[in-house]
Parts: sequence; C-alpha cells; structure tokens
Amino acid sequence: MKRFAFAAALVAALAVALPAMAATPVYKGTVGPGFTITMASKPNKRGTIKIVVADKSNAHNFHITGPGVNAKTSVPAIGTKTLTVTLKKGTYKFICDPHPFMKGSFTVK
Repeated sequence: MKRFAFAAALVAALAVALPAMAATPVYKGTVGPGFTITMASKPNKRGTIKIVVADKSNAHNFHITGPGVNAKTSVPAIGTKTLTVTLKKGTYKFICDPHPFMKGSFTVK
C-alpha cells in the first residue's frame, strides 16, 4: 500500500512539475545589414517567448511593441541579443526606430 501511495504522489508531482519545465519557445529576428527587418517565423500563441535578434548594422535596431511589451536592441550595437517577452492576445509590431519604413507585425490569438 505504501508503494501505491508513493507512486501516486510521484505521478501527481510530475503532472505539476513537467509543464513548468517546458522549454520557452525561441524565435529568430534579423535587422540589417541593408534596410531589412524580419522574423524567420512569427508566434501566434500566448505565453513567454524568446526572440534571438541578429543585429547586423550599427544604424538599426529591433524594437517590438504590443500589449504589455516594449523591448528593443540598441542602435549602435551589432551582434546577437535575446529579448524575452510575454505575449498576450493582440497585435505586435516590430520596427527599426531610425527607419520606420522597416517594419513587420504578427497577431496572437
């Protein structure tokens, strides 16, 4: 009987712990070196995500805004930066602040 109780407790603990251990989804964004800003794929579900931004120009940045989100890379920086954001239902826009014609968007349902 003790084994059954232990097994039941273990199953219950795993049922709670495993979803919390799920990996955070990772998306890739790129800005520059020309006048381009892109995301390789775009999220459509709510929750916390990471956007790994390859910033290839010191004249651009990657700025994402939307419901409760306002995160960006810096203009003079070149390199890779990870932005961690929590998405809610709504539309999100990413833009290069110095060049607002460089833009994109996605919607989370």
